[in-house]
Amino acid sequence: MSEAARWLEVSFVAAGAQAGAWSDALLAAGALSVRTEDADADGPLEQALFGEPGEPGGFHAWPSTRITALVDSHLVPGELVAGAASAAGLMEPQALEVAEVGERDWVAATQAQFEPIEIGARLRITPSWHREHQGPAGLGADGRAEIVLDPGLAFGTGSHPTTSMCLEWLERELPDGATVIDYGCGSGILAIAAARLGAGAVTAIDIDPQALQSTTDNAAANGVTLTVRAGDQPGCAPAQVVVANILASPLRLLAPMLESLVEPGGSLILAGLLDRQVDEVAAAYHQIEMRPYASREGWTCLAGRRARAQIAP
Repeated sequence: MSEAARWLEVSFVAAGAQAGAWSDALLAAGALSVRTEDADADGPLEQALFGEPGEPGGFHAWPSTRITALVDSHLVPGELVAGAASAAGLMEPQALEVAEVGERDWVAATQAQFEPIEIGARLRITPSWHREHQGPAGLGADGRAEIVLDPGLAFGTGSHPTTSMCLEWLERELPDGATVIDYGCGSGILAIAAARLGAGAVTAIDIDPQALQSTTDNAAANGVTLTVRAGDQPGCAPAQVVVANILASPLRLLAPMLESLVEPGGSLILAGLLDRQVDEVAAAYHQIEMRPYASREGWTCLAGRRARAQIAP
């Protein structure tokens, strides 16, 4: 073992139903931390792990969960895992992966994972530590509209395909001065991008108070004006552009409401759905024909335009 290694990462795959028991048992056995991830990530069996409205009970863990424990290097990984399994009444995993974790600057290592993201020719999403000098109206030195956004508890830094495809639509298709609703705003990235790209009034909506606070803070940090409101507040006027980057189940259930938020002739953009969920989500929309706009890494973004009001002869 390298003299520089102070910690070890011990990783194995377990059934999702056992993920909580494994986490508790590993921590009790001496692990410094435990994280869980989808063992099928980036493959056809990847699943979004959220409790969705209308789903019985929601998901509590991925069916196949990768469990990674950080432990002191003086411990024997196999013995720690065996002790945790025995204490919790679990079967020992068939295979363990062990990697050394040396001394490092953890802040710098974390920041290095988040680089500026350029969207089309007009937009850049950048963490604060990569921020370029901004000119008037939040423009970078190269003239791109720049959004400064650090990773946080609310979702949305622009790196996930669902977010980047929505950003691409806004960068390419957003009419100048259009009114916009960002439904399920998370960090506020789409609402802020719309404002930066020349939208008129922009409304950001979410059911999570933490997301509403994150959106408010990020809007202030970027010097843009948004109307931020909770999802249960009544009376939101329709807009020319509505974007909803959430999940397949709420996109199905909320279809009538989301369609009602789109003005005649306006556009609806939906994201947060896997390729295999496209047909069932599109079928839930009866007033707006939703078609694939882009697909990336197993995810698809749908876009559609509401028909203009017919004028009686």
